[in-house]
Amino acid sequence: MKALIALEDGTIFEGRSFTGPGEAVGEIVFNTSMSGYQEVLTDPSYTGQIITMTYPLIGNYGINPEDMESLAIHPKAFLVKEYQRQPSNFRSTRPLVDFLREFKVLGVEGFDTRALVRHIRSAGAMKGVVSTEDLDPDSLVERASQWHGLVGQDMVKLVSCSEPYTWGHDKPQPGTAFIPPVAPPELKIVAFDFGIKFNQIRIFETRGCRVQVVPATTTAQAVLDMEPDGIFLSNGPGDPEGVEGVVDTVRELLGQKPIFGICLGHQILGLAYGGSTYKLKFGHRGTNQPVKDLQTGRVEITSQNHGFCVDMSTLDPDQVELTHINLNDDSCEGMRHRAYPAFSVQYHPEHAPGPHDSEYLFDRFIELIKSS
Repeated sequence: MKALIALEDGTIFEGRSFTGPGEAVGEIVFNTSMSGYQEVLTDPSYTGQIITMTYPLIGNYGINPEDMESLAIHPKAFLVKEYQRQPSNFRSTRPLVDFLREFKVLGVEGFDTRALVRHIRSAGAMKGVVSTEDLDPDSLVERASQWHGLVGQDMVKLVSCSEPYTWGHDKPQPGTAFIPPVAPPELKIVAFDFGIKFNQIRIFETRGCRVQVVPATTTAQAVLDMEPDGIFLSNGPGDPEGVEGVVDTVRELLGQKPIFGICLGHQILGLAYGGSTYKLKFGHRGTNQPVKDLQTGRVEITSQNHGFCVDMSTLDPDQVELTHINLNDDSCEGMRHRAYPAFSVQYHPEHAPGPHDSEYLFDRFIELIKSS
């Protein structure tokens, strides 16, 4: 089935749908991971986006229930060079095409993904439409240019939980039965759900923490009433400056309890410190981003998925210390507050998918809690 991919600047690509008829409008971005497409698809941070995978063969190992990072697919469409129709992996329970169809996500193959990625790298991430229904290029380009985009939008409200829950009690891990730990949890973490990935919670659980997940709209006083040992700010989609009310909440919590932020949580901390954020030209998305820890000199290969960045020039260096930088463009990848027990990173130390180089940050957070 013929499909057209139209960018707001008039660029058109022709491919074919492997999921049937459909249409999607969103920001077209690319991910450089060679594997981990299931974790990418179920990452809530991709809400409002259309993903292009740079690795040419996708679908090789199918889908399984254990690798879910949320309970749904969040991108609006999935673009690949070549879809592999016959998965081969002992963990696979169904093919990718069935997974995409279940959540009514359009999958397109059979076009030059390299050309699309090179164009985005030169021109920047941009709005686009993917369709099997409207095959008029002019119409699609006009519709892409008219879409509101991600800047200034509150995308978190589309993915945050509506009620608090305790991981493993109110919400078991997908694909497995909950097995209570042998020993009671040592620490209690309250995690703001801005689009939280399940592996963040799993890692806390393996380190003796009980995780209480709360909606993004939860007030500072409600969090403190839960008597947490630490507060976690999760990843999430879109523009941090568009998320309503959260920055003020986090600002109220600074100094009250140790705080650890990842991705959108990192950006929200930057805003709470009094800084600002900006949109990257084409973002960082993949499992091979080099980051340097300025405190140790160690270089880590990291998993990343973000289109916005904290502007360190808007923060007081006497108050906030830059701790990590991206070695590709020197952008901020981590920071810590000098007066408050709070630190954050832009990348994803919980991996899933990606290297495990940065998992030590969860240990650093627990050490911070115990020493506070």
